[in-house]
Amino acid sequence: MPIITPNNSDTPTSTPAPLQSKSWAEAAAAADASAGTTNSPATGDASREEPNREEPGREIPAAAAPASGTVSPESARAARAAAANAPVSDFITSPGSFVKEQKPRPIGGFRGMLYKLTGGAWNLGPSAKQREEDELARRISRQLQGSYNTAVLSLKGGIGKTSTTVGVGLTLAEYRGDPPCAIDANPDSGDLVERALGEGIYQKATPRTITDLLKNVDNVDSLTALARYMHHAGRLHLIAGEQDPEVSDSLTAEEYLRIRQLISGYYSIALTDCGTGVTHNAMSGILSSADNLIIAAGYAVSGAKRARSTLQWLASHGYEDLARNAIVVITDKDEVSSRVDKNAIEEHLAGICRQLIAVPHDRGVADGDLVTLDALRPDTRRAYKEIAAAIVDGYV
Repeated sequence: MPIITPNNSDTPTSTPAPLQSKSWAEAAAAADASAGTTNSPATGDASREEPNREEPGREIPAAAAPASGTVSPESARAARAAAANAPVSDFITSPGSFVKEQKPRPIGGFRGMLYKLTGGAWNLGPSAKQREEDELARRISRQLQGSYNTAVLSLKGGIGKTSTTVGVGLTLAEYRGDPPCAIDANPDSGDLVERALGEGIYQKATPRTITDLLKNVDNVDSLTALARYMHHAGRLHLIAGEQDPEVSDSLTAEEYLRIRQLISGYYSIALTDCGTGVTHNAMSGILSSADNLIIAAGYAVSGAKRARSTLQWLASHGYEDLARNAIVVITDKDEVSSRVDKNAIEEHLAGICRQLIAVPHDRGVADGDLVTLDALRPDTRRAYKEIAAAIVDGYV
């Protein structure tokens, strides 16, 4: 009697044991390997074949019967090894890999208009000018470790020293997360606070000056206590200079250093508006504590010569690094820029300062009254941003 072997399709197949894995990535890889083995072309064709037709008198060994849906131990081990060695994105350590990067939004101009009209569907990205502005903002807003001081000085009055201090201070306050502090150390009745607040507002305010702060400096142990002696132009905090002519010239280097030490505990950036010249009483304390300098000059060849003389004096009196890294700012207060060869001024100052920045003529600066960023021309605001960025460059 012939031996009939049952059809393989009627033979119950054992369910493969679940693969143990160390992570969800390994389990997924093992499952993919299992599915690939099950759905391979050879297996798929065999599943569509007709039931086996055995020949009479021939016995098919059970070991030769195909085992559908099983994974060999070697394949499982290989899948686990591949999954363990494959780089896996982690949402905790690299969340950006799970988020589609968005193109920066254009602001203003044709690109900005197109972006608004299409509801963001057409985004050409920022223009070259906007990218430059964004880069300046990034440089200004960099986080600082410690407290830094920039001194603003000149050899001649009325050429933009105080307006530069206010304009740059307001720019730092606009783009930085921490407010800057400006100190009026001008011995000649400086008007730093008047230029930042407006003379009318300052006259109505409590006349707190650097002299009042010095009298009580040992009692100031918090920012709240210090705020009683400060004036505020938005986020720019200011210490007013002494207005009494009999007292204003009495600020010594030691007294300035006490003020600077106090300020360094609460502000990461301080701007010091110096007096005219470099030899008054407080100047040695200012220069010894300065991290970089702004040399203010008029927009003329004579102004460039004064700036060069200032830098040469600094270099010959032990301040070579300050002179070499100084930022020379020429301000066109008298609307003479069209008659002045800027290239000649740059050649005159070449090699003795780190950067030369020109501030164009602007009535918001030239009038000698309140300085506010909203009232300035775009080119003037751009110049103050360049100065602010250059200052922070010198800190890092």
